[in-house]
Amino acid sequence: MKRIGITIGDSNGIGPEITLKAIGKSRWPEGVEFVVFGNEAVIREQAEFMKIPVSRKIRFEHVGSKSLPIHFGKVRADASKLACEAICTAIDQCLSGEIDAMVTAPICKEGFHKAGIPFPGHTELLAERTKTKNFGMMLIGGGLRVMLVTRHIPISNVAESLTKKNIREHIELTGEALKLFGIKGGKIGVCGLNPHAGDGGIIGTEEKSVINPAIKLARKKGFKVSDAVPADTIFYEALNGKYDAVVAMYHDQGLAPLKMLGFDEGINVTLGLPIIRTSPDHGTAFGIAGQNRASFSSMKNAINLAIEMAGKPNPWK
Repeated sequence: MKRIGITIGDSNGIGPEITLKAIGKSRWPEGVEFVVFGNEAVIREQAEFMKIPVSRKIRFEHVGSKSLPIHFGKVRADASKLACEAICTAIDQCLSGEIDAMVTAPICKEGFHKAGIPFPGHTELLAERTKTKNFGMMLIGGGLRVMLVTRHIPISNVAESLTKKNIREHIELTGEALKLFGIKGGKIGVCGLNPHAGDGGIIGTEEKSVINPAIKLARKKGFKVSDAVPADTIFYEALNGKYDAVVAMYHDQGLAPLKMLGFDEGINVTLGLPIIRTSPDHGTAFGIAGQNRASFSSMKNAINLAIEMAGKPNPWK
């Protein structure tokens, strides 16, 4: 029996909708149980409002002391507090072995800030809760696998945040993930930070001073890694088979091409954790919340990957 936990995210967004649809409208392997973490009354009320059946495959892990009023499309601290409580409960059950993997529906980062929750997103909360120091965020979709060295920070802080250590660690996490996905001898392409990957230092020096030295350190550990490649060509090359994964220096550098190619299907997996966590690669979609219009493709893909990973040894456990 594989027990897959799903946290509903911000209840004013599309999290409950895509969770119910993905479980109820898809075929799943025998022996898979779904544990949905959230306020059961809120989820059932939304299901009734949108006329979405609640699958018998779902077991609810009720979170929160009372039901919340539904405010579709609104940023509210109470919804974010509930989302955070659901995530923490699921993490603890993963760590204890009560569930085998967790899938997280989207949260509202503004709501987290409003609620005084000191994390910019799931990734940092997961790392803190599991006491993980070396972790990474890989996105998969549209034929690409993309690892981000920096994540939710201002673009003005990216260059100063890049170090030989964190670039090397993210390359190594990428290589370990490729092995986990069954890709032996995986080829990793690394983005430069500057246009034309610095053009030999004429348009920037980060490639010469930080990125390429980090690449050399990763190569010494046996990973197949390119030199820094201009970001305007590397994704084309990856799509054509030159690389099995790409390491990007910052959030939008990696996610813009991936979302262009696979907006409705992309998924996120957090690497380096002692537990398995995947998620859809989209936000709360407040603009269509409560309208029964949300695609559940990304959530379905995230659940499928969680099931697949739950059946393999975790190299970071």
